[in-house]
Amino acid sequence: MSAETATEAGAPVEEHAPRWRVLLSAVMANRLALFGLVVLGLLVMAAVLGERLAPYPPNAADVPERLRPPSLRHPFGTDELGRDVFSRVLVAARVSLQVGFIAVGISLAAGVLLGLIAGFYGRWIDDAIMRVTDMLFAFPAILLAIAILAVLGPGIANAMIAIGIVYTPIFARITRGSVLSVRERVFVTAARSLGASDLRLVTLHVLPNVLAPIIVQTSISLAFAILSEAALSFLGLGVQPPDPSWGRMLAEGRGFVQQAWWMGVFPGAAIFVTVLAFNLLGDALRDALDPRQRSAIESRGLTA
Repeated sequence: MSAETATEAGAPVEEHAPRWRVLLSAVMANRLALFGLVVLGLLVMAAVLGERLAPYPPNAADVPERLRPPSLRHPFGTDELGRDVFSRVLVAARVSLQVGFIAVGISLAAGVLLGLIAGFYGRWIDDAIMRVTDMLFAFPAILLAIAILAVLGPGIANAMIAIGIVYTPIFARITRGSVLSVRERVFVTAARSLGASDLRLVTLHVLPNVLAPIIVQTSISLAFAILSEAALSFLGLGVQPPDPSWGRMLAEGRGFVQQAWWMGVFPGAAIFVTVLAFNLLGDALRDALDPRQRSAIESRGLTA
């Protein structure tokens, strides 16, 4: 919506720097968030170039080299089949990020759509949608994902669908709550009185004003999606052997904790660092999108 349209509709127009500059300034000013952004950049690079950067084929067995400790030849050691752990950790980054982004994309699309419908129309539509989300919330996330996979069958594609379904209610509730606080504001009421259709109201007036909490929740959900994928693969319901996955590698290293600690430590560290990076970035986005924090950033001249 343009500045002129917003003024005519009665929406307050504030002279602020563009939101993308506020977000960028907040990340650059926050060292922990900057660390998270750098880590995520390296993970994306590993996901794209993993097989090219890996010193060995990730699934190539070399039995005489089995259970070798970390060394210059094998920085993360080797597993029970002689496969290079560093190469497998590197290539597994693609699986984790792929599952995370696709699963969260599913839950984001479905949850935001349901939340918009429930919050905008209210009444029995709101009640019906919220009762369904309440039923899904009644189950622990990982148990619900396992139940879905029991029906769909194990596999990486089905794991994405299961994780996507599990996190849909979160986006639905967040979107619905934000829509309820926006739909009766002056500029929405004015646009409705001018004859704007429901679709136009939702897409041009409501949705842009409820994006802030959705963006923050997306970053947090990416971290939990990666954890969920690792848990499902650990249980044998996600990535299937011999393909590498951080969760699957943890399961394989479980039986060699005392004689080959590196088999579980390095994939576990990869999960920890990735989840930490997403959480740090999510905290920075939350602070930047909070009006009180945004005013503090602007008052310090970071958006000048």
